[in-house]
Amino acid sequence: MVADLLYWKDTRTSGVVFTGLMVSLLCLLHFSIVSVTAHVALLLLCGTISLRVYRKVLQAVHRGDGANPFQAYLDVDLTLTREQMERLSQQIASRVVSMAIQLRHFFLVEDLVDSLKLALLFYILTFVGAVFNGLTLLILGVIGLFTVPLLYRQHQAQMDQYVGLVTNQLSHIKAKIRAKIPGSGALASAAAAVSGSKAKAE
Repeated sequence: MVADLLYWKDTRTSGVVFTGLMVSLLCLLHFSIVSVTAHVALLLLCGTISLRVYRKVLQAVHRGDGANPFQAYLDVDLTLTREQMERLSQQIASRVVSMAIQLRHFFLVEDLVDSLKLALLFYILTFVGAVFNGLTLLILGVIGLFTVPLLYRQHQAQMDQYVGLVTNQLSHIKAKIRAKIPGSGALASAAAAVSGSKAKAE
């Protein structure tokens, strides 16, 4: 469903979602989140109450049964079984543990190159944060989500070629950095020797 929205398979639905997100984020630029949330909730309530009253009026003039127009949504069963709750809690716990392992890997310097790359990323983000605030970056991210996949699908061959070139350059730079870090070259040589001896034994 998300892929369909991002690739604009249903133009109307994607347009409504994109417009709603952009209007909400632009409102947050000028008003507090409490004010925006309250106004959006009030607008939704006004719409649903108006539709419910309209159905009641139709019933009063004998042009309808006065049924709740949202009855189909009210009848949806939102309760979770015990198995579903256990599966959901296991998934959440697995995500939390995986995130903790990744944080430990980076911040306790299990791999020096990975930790240096993360430090470089945060260093770059300090400059980005001096120019943009989080909300502006979120707006740019939403625009990118609704435009980049569509552009990629239309120009996939050219983009894959450029991505391949950039990936090769990054791999080359990464190899140079690893070669200059003390001990990493020796570890790579030892690993190559071990793999070579295993291949010969086989």
